[in-house]
Amino acid sequence: MAVIKMNFLSQCLGMQTNVTICLPSFSFADIMAGRKDVYVPGMKYQVLWLLHGGSGDDSDYLHFSNITRYADDNKIAVVMPADYNMGYADNEHGKFMTFVAEELPKMCQAIFPFSDKREDNFIGGLSMGSAGCQKIALKYPEKYAAVLGMSGGSVSKVEANNGRKRSEKENAVTDANVAAAKENIAKGVPVPKFFMSWGDKDFVRDNHKDTCKILKEIGYDVFEEEVPGYGHEWDFWDLTLRKALNEWLPIRHSVIYPDE
Repeated sequence: MAVIKMNFLSQCLGMQTNVTICLPSFSFADIMAGRKDVYVPGMKYQVLWLLHGGSGDDSDYLHFSNITRYADDNKIAVVMPADYNMGYADNEHGKFMTFVAEELPKMCQAIFPFSDKREDNFIGGLSMGSAGCQKIALKYPEKYAAVLGMSGGSVSKVEANNGRKRSEKENAVTDANVAAAKENIAKGVPVPKFFMSWGDKDFVRDNHKDTCKILKEIGYDVFEEEVPGYGHEWDFWDLTLRKALNEWLPIRHSVIYPDE
């Protein structure tokens, strides 16, 4: 497994930014499978664009989960950008949504052997990154086959159990997400499947459940799972990542070779 740390000038953000990438390479699994020609011109990887939570950065998943092993086991590239607590939104500080959905894939697909096909691209995240990946997928449904939302919803106005009142700006964002979700269904465009998971002790539990309910009512295919005994924590997110890559997401679990 190759772990790549990148720092480059983003046109969308107008500043240098960090990205961490997990790129499967030659492994013992290849030895066991008897495959000698691992690096083949024209080979491609499926990609999971994985968004971190609040107060985190592009290195969170490397530090607190086993994402490198899961990516290698399933032969899928994982791209983890830094968001700088901007909620993966386009705002006065930079076009963070546009960066994740447009500039970053364009740059990575030009440099790395990443497939640009919709069926080979997935987006996920936890907490703030969960809400971020959902709203990005709702605005850009043509780019992703599936969404992995962990501990955070995007279309619900249900309050988290922390006593904080939602701001007018937050409600406006929620309304925009709902409008985008409805517009996709009305236009009949292909939409991604949503895989949503949270712990029964998580403070965003009600928000997550309501998001699933709303998306289903609009017409989305939503898989939902509530896991007993977990809160807003890395033990849960690591468990969910393993299940999502091993079982849930429609991935090949193999490199895409040109002769296949």
